[in-house]
Amino acid sequence: MPLYKTITVDEGTKVLIWKIEETLDWLVDDIQLTPHCQERVNGMKSILHKRGFMSIRHLFAEIGYTDHDLYYDENGKPHLKDGKCISITHSFNFTAIIISEDEVGIDIEKQRDKILKIAEKFTPLKEYHTVANEDALIRKLTIVWGAKESIYKLYAQPGLGFLQHINIADFDFDDKRTTGKVYFKGEKSDYNLEFLEFEGFTCVYAKPVKVAVKK
Repeated sequence: MPLYKTITVDEGTKVLIWKIEETLDWLVDDIQLTPHCQERVNGMKSILHKRGFMSIRHLFAEIGYTDHDLYYDENGKPHLKDGKCISITHSFNFTAIIISEDEVGIDIEKQRDKILKIAEKFTPLKEYHTVANEDALIRKLTIVWGAKESIYKLYAQPGLGFLQHINIADFDFDDKRTTGKVYFKGEKSDYNLEFLEFEGFTCVYAKPVKVAVKK
C-alpha cells in the first residue's frame, strides 16, 4: 500500500505519508505536471528523486489536488491556489505532505549516525548530555533537526539560521510532541511540533501557536 499513513492533526490539518515502492513508469502514468515541474523532473539525475517527486503528486491526488493547483513563491515555498497552506518533504523512500488552513511545515529524515558529525552546526550538543546512549542521541538529534527544518520551511525567510534563531524545547520520546521558538530580526514566534518514528525514519511537523485575542 503506497499510502503509508494518514494523520488528522486537527479539524483543518492533515498529514499524508507515502512509501515509495513503485517504478517511475507507474508513478508518472496519468500524472500531468506543469511545465515548470516537468522541467524540474527532467533535470533530476537520480531516479529515486524522480520517484519521490512523482509520489508527492499522488499524495496531492489523494486529497483532490493536482500539480496545477500548486505554485512556488520567490523563496521557493510551495502554496496552493485555493489559499490552503502546504509543506512537502522527501527522504530516501518516504515522502509526505501536510495541508492546513494555517501555516505549516513538515520534514522527514532518515535516522543516521552522520547527524552526530553535524549536530553542533544546528544545536548545542551540551543540552543532550543526559541522553542514555548513542542510538538514543541519534534519534533525539534527528527529531531536533526535523523540528528546525519544519519551522524553517514554515517561516521561509532568507537568513533564518538553525543554530542562531530556532530553539527547540527538550522532550521525552514518549511525548511525541514539543515546542519551538524563533527569535529573528527582533521578533519572537512560537510553534507546536509533533513527531513520529517509523522504519528508521523520523517525521516532524510544525504549526504556529495561535495567540488568543482578548475581547
